[in-house]
Amino acid sequence: MKIGVLTGGGDCPGLNAVIRGAVRKSLLLGYEVIGIKNGWKGLLEKNYYKLDHDAISGILHRGGTILGSSRTNLYEEGKNYYQLAIDNYKEMGLDALIAIGGEDTLGVAAKLYKDGVNVIGVPKTIDNDLSGTDYTFGFDTAINIATDAIDRLHTTAESHNRVLVVEVMGRHAGWIALHAGLAGGADITLIPEKPSTIKEICRVLKQRHDRGKTFSVVVVSEGAKVKIDSEEDNSLILQNLKKDSFGHVALGGIGNIVADAIENEIGYETRAVVLGHIQRGGTPTAFDRVLGSRFGIKAAELVHNKDFGKMTALRGTRIVAVSLEEAVGTLKTVDDEIYNEAQILFG
Repeated sequence: MKIGVLTGGGDCPGLNAVIRGAVRKSLLLGYEVIGIKNGWKGLLEKNYYKLDHDAISGILHRGGTILGSSRTNLYEEGKNYYQLAIDNYKEMGLDALIAIGGEDTLGVAAKLYKDGVNVIGVPKTIDNDLSGTDYTFGFDTAINIATDAIDRLHTTAESHNRVLVVEVMGRHAGWIALHAGLAGGADITLIPEKPSTIKEICRVLKQRHDRGKTFSVVVVSEGAKVKIDSEEDNSLILQNLKKDSFGHVALGGIGNIVADAIENEIGYETRAVVLGHIQRGGTPTAFDRVLGSRFGIKAAELVHNKDFGKMTALRGTRIVAVSLEEAVGTLKTVDDEIYNEAQILFG
């Protein structure tokens, strides 16, 4: 059996652990494995190389992906990329494909499976927003990076008697902001699932300062919806109007807007810090190395069992298989219960 492995979408810590686990298990089963470069784009270009023991040696602790990545949509409207991808899959002699990615990459994988390609998915996203799995790998590293940043910003906020607004990633789901905010002791956490107003934010900050605190830390997801004045709606803050092949706009800038609004509303000196892609980079945590390795092994087992159209998932402490259709059907967003618990610690 010949298996292709690719990584798509934004990079995140733990990708190399998945690749390593999938390759090691596949080689034990006597299969040939190739790495497809730069996600779905590599399948269109037939850009690949052999993955053997030497190719995966020493990669477990490395961030990023040895295979490279891209945001390529094989089912982009008006294109026929998917047919070329299917043709190349057959021409390359592949018997199965392991696609490691998030909502967009696995959405393409689900469609390819319906079109006859033997696909297995592995859930990768720092946003932790894929249904069907308790956690995605990369999330733990991202929240540890964000928590460390919040810890460091606490000391400078206190030293200068400032409000610091920390913008983290999270387009539709606020898991990074919520977990990092809880772990870092943020005084307010703003997430996409819970629209807010600048007046509500300033009320909490003022109450805190009235108790004698001279500084505050606010954590905000890039996709949070904050109404600055009574005339506007809770619209997303965009870097620009350009969309990628999946129809996503580039978010960013909410941190600066909230910081300016706080300073204008109540006069506290306020600064914004945007963590951006630093949340994606660097060495994966032990949790993500272990989870990624287990996901990779399970993916190879699913290929061996010809149980295609599935995604590896963490349920409790067990690695199981769920359908790709279930995994990408709806996003997993922050529920009321955990957000209500976090609100107890606001202010």
